[in-house]
Amino acid sequence: MHHEQMQAARAVEAVLRGAPLPAALAGVDDGSALRGRALVQELAYGTLRYWGTLDALVGRLATRPIVDADVRALVAVALYQVVHTRAPAFAVVDRAVDAVALLGHAAAGGLVNALLRRFLRERDTLEAEVAADPVARWSYPAWWIDRVRSDFPADWEAILSAGNARPPLTLRVNLRQTTRAALLASLRSAGVACAPQGALGIVVDPPRAVSGLPGYREGQFAVQDLGAQLAAPLLDVADGHRVLDACAAPGGKTTHIVELADAEVTALDADVSRLPRVRENLARLAHDDRRVHVVEGDAADPRAWWDGRPFDRILADVPCTASGIVRRHPDGKWLRRPADVARFARQQDAILAATWPLLASGGKLLYVTCSVFAEENEARIAAFASRAPDALRETLIFPVDAQHAGGQLLPSLPGASHNQDGFYFALLRKS
Repeated sequence: MHHEQMQAARAVEAVLRGAPLPAALAGVDDGSALRGRALVQELAYGTLRYWGTLDALVGRLATRPIVDADVRALVAVALYQVVHTRAPAFAVVDRAVDAVALLGHAAAGGLVNALLRRFLRERDTLEAEVAADPVARWSYPAWWIDRVRSDFPADWEAILSAGNARPPLTLRVNLRQTTRAALLASLRSAGVACAPQGALGIVVDPPRAVSGLPGYREGQFAVQDLGAQLAAPLLDVADGHRVLDACAAPGGKTTHIVELADAEVTALDADVSRLPRVRENLARLAHDDRRVHVVEGDAADPRAWWDGRPFDRILADVPCTASGIVRRHPDGKWLRRPADVARFARQQDAILAATWPLLASGGKLLYVTCSVFAEENEARIAAFASRAPDALRETLIFPVDAQHAGGQLLPSLPGASHNQDGFYFALLRKS
């Protein structure tokens, strides 16, 4: 356990220095067995999910600042284990003392031992003390809490709580390869606990490695959140339509579009390094022989890639803060800064302005983000509509059990009947 604690602490400390969590985990991976890597991932994700609380506890426990950031991160990792896992508390403490030596700080072993044992003795008091601070209570930066509370006065607490929940593993059935009933039967016969949700979704609980599930190699499903699964149906694509997926990587929505209609799809993305994922997903789901053109290009600058033919449908799944999917990416809470919201808003405006002229008269554009910040969502659509008199807003029909506030899907708390991330949708028709 101590080796995994050390690796997780290094990954957490790398995130706090600005590295995305996947890159941080890759940087500490030493080729350990799968079980060890899974534990490192669990500890790093969990510690970042509750970093606001854990860091506040470390601050209360230490009578003087801990100079070494990786030691502070290690104490937080151990606190996460004690509070949120079933690992025996005293074993966690003992292994953490060994782990600090692996970090190169053997002299800090006594400090780590003293801090963690004090927490075991005074846990209730310490947790009550830090809960008075909103950052520690909710485990988000203060600016994030203030923005969500301002945007959603009635739902802000539920939104923040949902972002700290463990995400489900949700599959989308590929109807060109199988049926949901057949895939459910195949999964259950293999001992996989699962249940249907949404129109085509299957929730696997507890989550497990997706590549080992029945039907994966045969392309019978894609991994896609229930909220994201609403995008392609809302776009209302029909056979023969010419469709632009303006920010396509990694291809989940592209593949869904071609599963619903025989359309000609341009899957565009500005990041050339992400395009192989689009092609891989198309191939695994047996869509690589369909009319999908994978193109490198910036949606905000069509001159370099557009052939001049208008599109009947445009999916503008624009770059955003990803504030609606932090239960899947808890590092985002600590990597984002307030200025990022305005920066993304400018990028979103540019994509809307550039892609709207590419849409045929009578065509539809679906604007999508995975954010819960109104400045990236309602504010962008209102601003665009004020500049585009030919943009008519269509009414969206969501599933009855999908909680939403207008076009904003509210991220789900555990046990929701439509367990979704916090996506936003606006459908515009060109008159």
